[in-house]
Formats: sequence, C-alpha cells, structure tokens
Amino acid sequence: MANVTSIINLRALRQSCGDCGLNQLCLPASIGGHDLDRLDHVVRQRPALERGDILFHEGAVQPSLFIVRAGSLKTYTTLAEGDVQILGFHLPGELVGLDGLSDAGHRCTAEVLERTIVCEVPFDSLTEVAARIPGLQQQLFRIMSREFSRELGHPVMMGRKQAISRLAILLRSLSERLEGIGHDPHEITLSMSRQELANYLGLVIETISRLFSRMQTLGVLKVDRRTVRILDPAALATLAEMADDESL
Repeated sequence: MANVTSIINLRALRQSCGDCGLNQLCLPASIGGHDLDRLDHVVRQRPALERGDILFHEGAVQPSLFIVRAGSLKTYTTLAEGDVQILGFHLPGELVGLDGLSDAGHRCTAEVLERTIVCEVPFDSLTEVAARIPGLQQQLFRIMSREFSRELGHPVMMGRKQAISRLAILLRSLSERLEGIGHDPHEITLSMSRQELANYLGLVIETISRLFSRMQTLGVLKVDRRTVRILDPAALATLAEMADDESL
C-alpha cells in the first residue's frame, strides 16, 4: 500500500498543462479534455534547476523545445577567441531551444540565472500531437514567430550608438514581457548581474552603473540593488527611441 500511495502522490504533484498558469500563452483557447491528456503525455517537467546549471550546451544535438515555467535563463555563444557573448534573457512563458532543431545542434548554451523550472517538449512528439489537435499547430507557429522576432531585436539594439538607448530598450522589453505573464510591468527584478547586462548590451560594467544613476536622476527609474522600478514609462520609451544624434 505504501508504494501505491507514493505513486498517487507523485502523480498529484505533477502539474498538468491545463493547470499551469502559463497555459494561455502556450495553448490555443479551444484545447481541452482528451487533447490536453495527449499533450500531457508529451510534455516533460524537468527537476528544478539552480543558478549556474546548464540546460543545454552549444553543439549538443537535442531536438527538444523548452518552455520556461518559472525563473529565468540566459543564452550565450562562445566566440572564436574564447570570449562569451550573451544573446538573450528568457522569462516564464518563453521558448528556449529553437536553435537546436537542426541536425547541427544548438548554436548557443542556455544557463540558469536563478532557481528555474522548465518543461521539455521533444519536437518530433510535439509536431505529431499538433497535427491531431486543431489550433495547436497554429499556436506553435505563433510562439515560434514571436521568439524569432525577439531574437532579431538584439542586433537592432546593438546597432544603437547611444548606450542609454540600449539599456532603455532592454528594460522596456522586460517590462512588456512581464506584463504579458500578468506581473507588474513597472517593477523588474533583475536576475542577471550587472556584468551580464553589460555583456548583452555591448558595454562595460561601469557604464551600466552610470546609466542607472543617470536614469534615476532623470526620474525615469528607481533602482534598489536588483530591483528596478519604472517611474516614468513614457520617458523610458523616449530614451529607447532616441536617435543616435540626439542628446539628453
């Protein structure tokens, strides 16, 4: 009897896609009942990961998609000279691993920034189930398109000469993404370090500190260690859209 009870408890602990707080981001509104059961058999919830853990390595052949259920990750690539370039930060409800669907394997490494839970979805199984569930394939394409669009934002941001614009673009993006999962868009808890921010933005850490101080002086933000409170969203948007030949 003890073994039976243990099995029942483990099953009860496993949260299904239908019960997940992110299901509106991942699933079409029409899905339910037997279709959800099909999907639950495909999705694997991985054990919790801690800061510094690697979800997948650059070059690894692992044709799975990962959905961030809680926490956050960074993706980065190692350059020819051995330096690391951070490519993106990934929040709850977002896909990681699209780069690994080719036979060449992942083009980047995904590393955990804080205690994080992900769902793993083998791509072959997902496409097979999606073909049988109306709306799921279209939702999958929408999510993939959103992630590709977000990835394209990094080189566009890096093209800005104004350092303050780069930081403003990132903060505005994080704010919008938090709002999309029902969080307060005006309060951002940065899971990444100042050094990681500097790497992503193509700046030095001293510049990041100076920019945060400048934005506080302008009344745009209030910064308390890793917590950033957006006081003036309109001013932040103005900084994000500021032309390279403009000055404060």
